[in-house]
Order: sequence, then C-alpha cells, then structure tokens
Amino acid sequence: MTDALKRLSDEGVAIWLDDLSRKRITSGNLTELIDQQHVVGVTTNPSIFQKAISSGDGYEQQLADLAARKVTVDEAIRMITTADVRDAADILRPVYDATEGQDGRVSIEVDPRLAHNTTATIAEAKQLAWLVDRPNTLIKIPATKAGLPAITEVIGKGISVNVTLIFSLERYRAVMDAYLAGLEKAKAAGLDLSKIHSVASFFVSRVDSEIDKRLDGIGTDEAKALKGKAALANARLAYEAYEEVFGSERWAALDKAQANKQRPLWASTGVKDPAYKDTLYVVDLVAPGTVNTMPEATLEATADHGEVAGDTIRGTYEQSRDELDAVAKLGISYDDVVQLLEDEGVEKFAASWNDLLKSTEAELSRLAPTEA
Repeated sequence: MTDALKRLSDEGVAIWLDDLSRKRITSGNLTELIDQQHVVGVTTNPSIFQKAISSGDGYEQQLADLAARKVTVDEAIRMITTADVRDAADILRPVYDATEGQDGRVSIEVDPRLAHNTTATIAEAKQLAWLVDRPNTLIKIPATKAGLPAITEVIGKGISVNVTLIFSLERYRAVMDAYLAGLEKAKAAGLDLSKIHSVASFFVSRVDSEIDKRLDGIGTDEAKALKGKAALANARLAYEAYEEVFGSERWAALDKAQANKQRPLWASTGVKDPAYKDTLYVVDLVAPGTVNTMPEATLEATADHGEVAGDTIRGTYEQSRDELDAVAKLGISYDDVVQLLEDEGVEKFAASWNDLLKSTEAELSRLAPTEA
C-alpha cells in the first residue's frame, strides 16, 4: 500500500496531512499515518478546525471546563486549537528531530479575519507561537498584500512561518522576497538562521476549478482541450521561480549563514473534478525540496494506485508557459482569476472561523454550570 508514498518521499517530496482533529490524535491514527504512510507533517486551517470541533468528538470535557471558567468564545477557540496543535507537534517531534527541523511540523493559522491587517497579524503570530510553545510549529500567515510585511517581521523575530493562500506567480515571488528580507533581519539581530524554517503554500486545484469553469463557458474544442492544464502549469512555473530565487546571489549570502530554503508546498491537492485522476496534483507535481499536503482521501488514493514516475516538474517550463498563454489568448485573465481566488480564499476561511465562533459559543452556553 505504501510503495507509491515511499517513492514520493524518495523523490524529495515531503508528505504532509491536510487535516487534524482531537480524535485523530487520541485514537493513534496520526501516529499510524506517520509510521505506515510516510506522513511527516500536518497542516490545519479554519475550515478544518471548524469541521473537527463542530463534530464534538473529544472536545466535550475541555468545552465544559472552559464554560465553567466563563472564558470568551475567542479564548475558548484558541485554547482548543492550540491544544490540538501542541499534541500533534509532540507526536511529530521524533520526525522533527530526525530531519533537523525541516519536517515534523504542524501549522496553525492566524485569525483569518486579520488577513488585511499587518499589525494585528504580527501580534497574533507572536501570541500563537507563545501559546503553542513547540519548536516544530509553523504559524500560517496569508499571502495578502498586508500579509507580506507581516511575514518579514515574524521571520525576523525567529518564528517559523507557513505562508498560505498563494495563487499567483507574482505574489509567490513577493512571498519569497518577504522571507529573504525576514532572514536578513534575523541575521542582523544575531539570530540563528538554521532554526528558522518556512514553506510557501501554493494552491493548486482551485486554479483549475475557476479556469475550467471559464473554459466551459467558452465551449469551443480549443477551450475544452485546455481543461485541467492551468493548475499544473501554474504550480510548475512556481517551482521554476523557486529554483531561480534560491539560486541567486542574495540567497547565497544567507545560505552561508546556515539559512534554510523556503520550500514550495502544494496545497489544495484534492481533485475537485471527478473526470481527473484522483492523484493528479500529487504525481504530476513531483520535484525535490517540495511538500505536498494532502487530504486523507488523496493520501489513500496515492498509496493505493498512485504512479510516481520521478520528477514531473523540471523540463516542463516552456510547455507550462504555452498552456497559460493559450488560456489567456481565449480571453481568460490570469490576473483576474488569481485575485478572485485569493479573495474567495480569505472569505472562505473567515466564514469558517465565524461558523466556529457560533457553534463554540452555543456549546459553551449549553455546558455552562447552573448558578446556585
């Protein structure tokens, strides 16, 4: 069952799970995935936490304790989510130690409602790092325009970061620039750069979902022939940008100071269109020094029937450019698509967070002790 996952790991792709819940932690399932399925990291987001906590499985006692203390709903959510991340980080600690801090990581996101507030994002990132208090945590900061200076500031303070919600090649280059600027600040402050890590979460499937919808609207044979190509092309060109930036003189100076590369992480790798193979955004995005964070269904599909045929990124750059150019020639604006996807991504996570607030508040009210 795990030959494909082992081959993926051998090709230099770190396999992370895009899911976390208390039941997954307490049942031993996370440990099992690490031991048997080559999982070396975990990512979370507001939607994942909303689903986990709303299911109620394993959270009742902590919610009752929080209700007894009469904490605010915001504080309750942070106590619950950081507890899960802390426990998952402890389970992954041996991986972290074995990989010298590169993997064995668990991500937790700043409040998505702060996505357009630089100062608040920085403050929240520092607070989360303090609350979780584990060296193998990554604080997730969205790659909005307001998020970019926050990334630099937080990295500059020695806090490891997972930059999320990256859709465009231009924004990805800005993210890498923000990371290098942060490392330069950390170096100037005398911090140990070898302890600072980062990944850049480049979203994949949503690009196809949006562009395919527009191609269907055009409806020509030429348009239909381009379906399912844009997301891979976009991600592959992101890897080309990664190779360029981390092969530059600017990077060389940081490399000498033992800095770590900011690895590209393929996010949103569950296939949305059933017409596509369910391992598409895994086996066709293989290259060394990358991370693929998969929902469990995609992980299982890859283990069961994934065909890993070596590096499927390098050597595709011209073809990828041609495919994105062909989409543009049909009148589909790349800039419009990626901005829409960023806006929707921020809105979706904020909506999930608000749903989580509502459901947690209801539980706190239900479990509140009756006053004598």
